[in-house]
Amino acid sequence: MEKKLEKILQSVTPLDEAAMEEARKRQAQLAKPPGSLGRLEELSIQLAGITGKVHNSVAKKHLLVFAADNGVFEEGVASSPQSVTLMQTINLTRAKTGASVLAKHFGSGITVCDVGVNAEIRDPAVLNKKIAYGTRNMAKGPAMTREQALTAILTGIELAQNTEADVFGIGEMGIGNTSTSSAILSVLLDADVEQVTGRGGGLTDEGLLKKKNAIRRAIEINKPNPNDVVDVLSKVGGFDIAAMCGGFIGSALTHRPVVIDGFISVVAALCAVRLCPNVRGYLIPSHASFEIGYRLAMEALHLQPIFLLGMRLGEGSGCPLAFQVLEAACAIINNMATFDQAGIDDGYLDEIREGDKFSVEAGV
Repeated sequence: MEKKLEKILQSVTPLDEAAMEEARKRQAQLAKPPGSLGRLEELSIQLAGITGKVHNSVAKKHLLVFAADNGVFEEGVASSPQSVTLMQTINLTRAKTGASVLAKHFGSGITVCDVGVNAEIRDPAVLNKKIAYGTRNMAKGPAMTREQALTAILTGIELAQNTEADVFGIGEMGIGNTSTSSAILSVLLDADVEQVTGRGGGLTDEGLLKKKNAIRRAIEINKPNPNDVVDVLSKVGGFDIAAMCGGFIGSALTHRPVVIDGFISVVAALCAVRLCPNVRGYLIPSHASFEIGYRLAMEALHLQPIFLLGMRLGEGSGCPLAFQVLEAACAIINNMATFDQAGIDDGYLDEIREGDKFSVEAGV
């Protein structure tokens, strides 16, 4: 499995710089002041780099949600009972959760994949890729074996590879997974547990203290190697996060944009980029998560969210919203008139363009 993953990682290519330059030229020709559509222009250029085409469509939108339970739950780190993972995994397939309601409303497909729910799921709408019935308690030893972590990553890669879509969003369902996310982030960024650990679904002060203590014990006992992402995932991660990491890699491998949801999703994205730096160019953030570790993870990726909505639900709930912005970016570069088509002499913009050129050259 190690060799298979390594071969995949080596196959992920950087963005197509020539296509991005053509998209920049196209944006410069559109009838508007330079840069006046901000992130929409930037996203259209990024999409060109991802696909190798200036004109793109994200009509087929798809949310990949990975579900799993976490053994660290027994340390009292979550405000919800573990049974919620099972019920919400099924509800996600029925457009009854926040993410799935938004996906249905905006016409996005959704695949819910069980990679480690601590229960038997007989609903055929849930894709069964179960690796085990939840991870072990990371506060007492490794959450999983290295082979299980590799299996989860490869599961995510293969699901993205085999799903028909123009754009993906990566979400999750798993009680206790803000604890595993915080543990992973603490290790990868060499950050204090205090800096990366929030209240998750709504812990009391006592619950938050238990959560931080459990994360500290997990890191002390397991001593994950920050330079080996698979080791970190296996020792203090979860099946869901490892599979999500694979989902990001699989999207990049197949030259399709992929949207980051909130805290757990961005930690999985960081794992993917640490494994394969070329993945970063394919990432599109959605909303800024309310979880305190989110900002540090985004800074590590050198990315900025599109939305500031105070969201912290998870599930992939920010992705259907971001899909709409991507559609808008495509509409602008595909359909907006150029100065010539609009019958406008754009000479009046020369001074602005020169100013922009000076700013770029000066590094302003």
